[in-house]
Amino acid sequence: MRFDADTEIAADAERVWAVLVDVERWPDWTASMSRAERGESGPLAVGATARLTQPKLRPAVWRVTELTEGRTFTWASETPGVRTTAEHRLLPLPDGRTRVELAMTQSGPLAGPIGWLYGELFRRYLRMEADGLRRRCEQG
Repeated sequence: MRFDADTEIAADAERVWAVLVDVERWPDWTASMSRAERGESGPLAVGATARLTQPKLRPAVWRVTELTEGRTFTWASETPGVRTTAEHRLLPLPDGRTRVELAMTQSGPLAGPIGWLYGELFRRYLRMEADGLRRRCEQG
């Protein structure tokens, strides 16, 4: 199962990246997160972890699996029967704006039933995150 959301932000990729990788502040700009705690201090890097608490979902620990500084990071979380991978991609636009693409993919034997039960919630949360990131980055 795959879910995604995107938006264009009137801010450069450097600004958007700074907001995006400040994981502990996500609850400040999206209601899809009630708590975000980094497992380690310092910059987000491959192997870094974060525990995210979201309304209507169990808390999950996410581990960064790929990161290209200033452009993209991917992290994954596992529960029995489901592996969830989330991608965060920034594409600088010629006019100084940034396109943001968020995607979540689930695999494993329970991915289908979980997607069927929670798919609408996942879509809503991704949309909230894209819109919240846009609003935060466009603030003066």
